[in-house]
Amino acid sequence: MAHLPHTALSHPAAPGWKTGFESFLDANPDLDTLEVLLPDTNGVLRGKWLPGAALPKVFEQGVALPYSLYGLDVWGREVEDTGLHLETGDKDGVCWPIPETLKLVPWTERKTAQVLLSMYDRAGQPVDIEPRHVLQRMVDKLAAQGLSATCAFELEFYLFEESDGDWTEQPKPLFSTHLGPARQNMYALSDLEALMPVVDDLRVACEAQGIPADAAVSEAAPGQFELNLHHRRDAVLAADDVVLLRRLVIGVARKHQLKASFMAKPFVEWPGNGMHVHVSLEDKDGNIFACPDQGLDRLGFAINGLLETMPEALLLFTSTFNGFRRMQPGSYAPTSVCWGFDNRSVALRVPASTPEAARVEHRIAGADANPYFALTGILAGMLEGLNAQKTPPPPVSGNAYEKKHKRLTPWMDEAIDAFEASERMKEAVGAEMHKVLTEIKREELNEFGREISSLERQTYL
Repeated sequence: MAHLPHTALSHPAAPGWKTGFESFLDANPDLDTLEVLLPDTNGVLRGKWLPGAALPKVFEQGVALPYSLYGLDVWGREVEDTGLHLETGDKDGVCWPIPETLKLVPWTERKTAQVLLSMYDRAGQPVDIEPRHVLQRMVDKLAAQGLSATCAFELEFYLFEESDGDWTEQPKPLFSTHLGPARQNMYALSDLEALMPVVDDLRVACEAQGIPADAAVSEAAPGQFELNLHHRRDAVLAADDVVLLRRLVIGVARKHQLKASFMAKPFVEWPGNGMHVHVSLEDKDGNIFACPDQGLDRLGFAINGLLETMPEALLLFTSTFNGFRRMQPGSYAPTSVCWGFDNRSVALRVPASTPEAARVEHRIAGADANPYFALTGILAGMLEGLNAQKTPPPPVSGNAYEKKHKRLTPWMDEAIDAFEASERMKEAVGAEMHKVLTEIKREELNEFGREISSLERQTYL
């Protein structure tokens, strides 16, 4: 019998990876289940459930998962035009755990832990089409110019009563069934107090998993909430926080017989769910936007780069068919290529802050966007602007929806075309990822085009 060739697995450099799992296992000898999690191209978590006893094996040998997971559409189906499936033999990569994400899962009945994975080839090299590595390459480009990014995300979501899974009828969010019509109740402490057990469990779960959530807010629609993440001086870990926080919120909500949704635009009449990203850049002397003599100039250069790349990078921020419905005038979702100081109607907001905290708030992404791609697009635009050193147009004061600026397209096909044609985006995400993402998004758009809506039937039958 012929023997299969053996390929030794190379573990990527990860100081302390072994001690981390051994001390965790010592503290949790009764671990029942281990969940290994790999974010795909859409930011959807793929992976496996393993027995708790498999923890040492996962850290010592990795987890085999196919490269083709990065060629799936949002429904989890293979997109053949990505070239990642049977034509390659559907090979496996080696997924190594990210040690700092090994945490207990406090919302499950059985004692469960989870760990985020990152995919490498068998020689220990990062897989180019993994979103986390895409962001890491952008971080490395910043580092080559002596810069690093400090980032913080804000995530909005809706809570619904748990249903039987039939979403053909529009669901009702919490606090929309009081006497009289559903109404806005912005920053309502009463809504938070009514959900005190849920809010408490969210806080406890974030603490247990080391996710730096620091504020909970009742948002602009009934049943809509926002969680703010504290800033990280590591852009990749900041994006990890988003992926894990979304899972945490959904898990805690389910424990309380609720459904949490990060869908970008669940309702026509209510605001959508955004993912706002706060970013500053640092060099060896600190925040480059806070420098007394050049800080404002550098801030302007970065903003101009973001404005110039915004139309071609839009697919990285608004990557779902539904996400384009969120970009409606007057909805607190930006519709134009513009910026302003302390102005929530623009795409790029410079919040009021101390000079040391000077930053840009990027307000385009939907809450369902892939945070690794969103942050890659933002950092690529800022780096482009700093290198070009062009002054931005004047900031917008007042209502940006009432002023005439270049519009962001509300159509997914135009965003795909702009992304596909962009050499800057190909450079930002890498040539292979550029192709894969384009093909996935085009196939998703085609699928929505094949669906006949209830409105069409009501109108034409």
